[in-house]
Amino acid sequence: MRIGYGIDFHQLVEGRDLWIGGIKIPHTKGALGHSDADVLLHAICDALLGAACLGDIGVHFPDTSNEFKNIDSKILLAKTINLIKAEGYSIVNIDSTLCLQLPKIKPYVIQMQEVIANICGITIKDISIKATTTEQMGFVGREEGLVAYATVLLKKGFSL
Repeated sequence: MRIGYGIDFHQLVEGRDLWIGGIKIPHTKGALGHSDADVLLHAICDALLGAACLGDIGVHFPDTSNEFKNIDSKILLAKTINLIKAEGYSIVNIDSTLCLQLPKIKPYVIQMQEVIANICGITIKDISIKATTTEQMGFVGREEGLVAYATVLLKKGFSL
C-alpha cells in the first residue's frame, strides 16, 4: 500500500474556461495554465505519481512542451493511470479538497466523480471531492486563484 499527496494552484483570469475535475464549470473567470489548468486533476495526478514514486506532473508533462499546450487534463490523468499501472499499482481511493471562493462546486461534484471514476477504473464511491472557501482571505478569497489538494491510496497487485 502506498499513500500519495498532491497539491496544485492556478491563477484565475477572465477569458479562460474553468475546468475542474474534468467538468467545464460556468464562471466569469477560468484557470490560467499551459494545459486546460484543471487544478483538481493536476493534484490527483501528482498524488498518484507521488504514491508510486514516479516524480510529479511536471516531470512527465512539462509546461515547456508544446505537446501539452492546451491539453485536456483528462488525457494527463489517463496517462498517469497508465504509468502507475505499469508499476503494478491500482487505486484504492482518492480524497480531495478544492479551495475556492466562487463558484460553488456542490452542483458539479457527482459529475466530477463520474469523470474521474471512468478514467481511473474505480467507482464514484472511491472518490471524495470536498470544497471550502477561505472566508474571503488571501488570493483564494479575493478570487485571484484556486487550489486543490488530493490524497490517494494505491495497492500493488490489486485490481478493482
